[in-house]
Amino acid sequence: MLNQSKVDALRNLPVTPRTLIIDGEFCASETGETHEVLSPINGQVLTTTAAGTKNDADRAVAAARAAFEDGRWSCLAPAARKKLMLRWADLIEAETLELAVLGVRDNGTEIAMAIKAEVGSAVNTIRYYAEAIDKIYGQVAPTSEDILGLVHHEPIGVVAAIVPWNFPLMIGAWKLGPALAAGNSVVLKPAETASLSLLRIAELALEAGIPPGVLNVVTGAGRVVGEALALSMDVDVMVFTGSGGVGRRLLESSACSNMKRCYLELGGKSPNIVFDDARDLTEAAKVSAGGIFRNSGQVCVAGSRLLVQKSIHDEFVAELAKHAAAMKVGDPLDITTSSGAVNNLTQLEQDLGFVETAQAEGGTVYQGGKRILEETGGYYMEPTIITGVKPQDSVAQKEVFGPVLAVTPFEDETEAAAIANSTVYGLAAGVWTADLGRAHRMVRAVRSGVVHVNTYGGPDVTVPLGGVKQSGNGHDKSLHAFEKFLNLKTAWIKL
Repeated sequence: MLNQSKVDALRNLPVTPRTLIIDGEFCASETGETHEVLSPINGQVLTTTAAGTKNDADRAVAAARAAFEDGRWSCLAPAARKKLMLRWADLIEAETLELAVLGVRDNGTEIAMAIKAEVGSAVNTIRYYAEAIDKIYGQVAPTSEDILGLVHHEPIGVVAAIVPWNFPLMIGAWKLGPALAAGNSVVLKPAETASLSLLRIAELALEAGIPPGVLNVVTGAGRVVGEALALSMDVDVMVFTGSGGVGRRLLESSACSNMKRCYLELGGKSPNIVFDDARDLTEAAKVSAGGIFRNSGQVCVAGSRLLVQKSIHDEFVAELAKHAAAMKVGDPLDITTSSGAVNNLTQLEQDLGFVETAQAEGGTVYQGGKRILEETGGYYMEPTIITGVKPQDSVAQKEVFGPVLAVTPFEDETEAAAIANSTVYGLAAGVWTADLGRAHRMVRAVRSGVVHVNTYGGPDVTVPLGGVKQSGNGHDKSLHAFEKFLNLKTAWIKL
C-alpha cells in the first residue's frame, strides 16, 4: 500500500548532479557541460545531468567493446550471469519507493503507476531474463550419420539502447534484460528529460557485481549522443523506442555506417473498438478511459482512437466522459492522483495544438481540451474527448502522445476494421465484444502487434510487444526478445 507520508519524505530531497557512467567510472562529459532537469511537477530545476558529446559516446562504445572482447561478461558462465542479474533485481526492488519517487519527479508519471509499471515492471523483467539465461539451448540438426550439425547461440557484441521518457525503467529493462542476459555489453542513452532513474539502476548494476564496461550510460542530446551511437562502426545492434522521424534517421545511420542491426518501436495510433454487444459497457468505458488518459496519454500503446458502433455511440461516449471527469489530474506524487503531468512544455503545447487542429477539421471538443493547474508551474492537461472525428483527420492519423481521445462511429465489423487499419501505424488495438467469433475475426482483421479483447493494457513480459507497418520491427518482451541479441552460428562437422 502506498503511504503518502513516505512519499512526501522523499519528494523534496536534493538530487545531486548526475554524471556519465563509462567503464564503471562516474565522469563528467568531455566538455564539462550539463543539462538542466526541469521537473514537470512544477517546472523547477531538479538537478543537472552531463551533456555527453560524440567523444563521450565513442569512449563508452570502446569500453563496452573491451568488456565484450575480454569475456568478463560474454564468457561468464550462464549461471554466474544469472546470479548477478538476480542480485541486481533485488537491489532495484529494495529501492522501489525511492526509485519511483525519483522517476516521478523527473517525468511526471503518477506515483501509483510508477510503482507498478516502472520499478515493479523493471524488476520482474530483469528477473525473467536472468532466469532464462541458462535455459536457452542450441540445436542438433538432422543429418546423415557421418555429419554432426550444431547450431550455437552467441552474443552479438555491443548494443546501443536509446530509451524514451514516458516509461524509462520499464522500457529500459525491456532492452537491458535480454541484451545483458545474452552476454552482450551495452551503451544506454536515456531521454534528456528522464535520465535519473536509469542512471540509478546502472549504479546498482555495478553494486550487484556486473563488471565495469558491461553497462555504460551516456546522457545528452539525441542529435549528439544518439547520432554518434547510430553512426558508430563498433556498435553491433541498435535498439530504440521513440518517434518515427528519429527511427528513420537511425536506419539511415545504420546504412551509412556498419549496417548494424536496428530494431525500432515507433509508437502507434491504436484503435479501441467497442461493439454494441460488449458484455459490460460501463466496464468498457472505465477501462477505455484509463487506456488513454493514464500517464497523461503518454503511452506507446494508448487507445487514442475510440471506434464506437453507431447504435451505442452517444451512450458510450457519455459513460466514458463520466469516468474521464472523475479522474484526478494533478500532482503525480499525491497518491490519490489518477493522471500526472505531461513530461515537458513542448509536449504539452503540441497536445494543445492537436486540439485546435481537430476543431478546425470539424471535430467537437466533447470534454476537456485545456491546460490546467498552470499556477503550479507544472505541465498539466485535462483529459480531452473529441467527437465527430473523421478517419482522415489529423487527430486520427498522427500520434498525439497526450491525453487526447479521437472518437469515430462505425456501422459494422467491415467498417471498423477498415477504419482501424487506415493509419500508417500498427502497434496495438482493443476489441470489446461478447461474440467469440467476432473477437477472433477482429484479431485477424486488425493489423497490429497486440490486440486486446475485452480489456485494454496489461500484457506482461511473457508475451512479445512489436509493431507492424510504421510502428517498427522486432519485438520487446518474452523469449522472442533474445532474437535481437543473439547470433546463430552453425558448426558443420564431418565425423
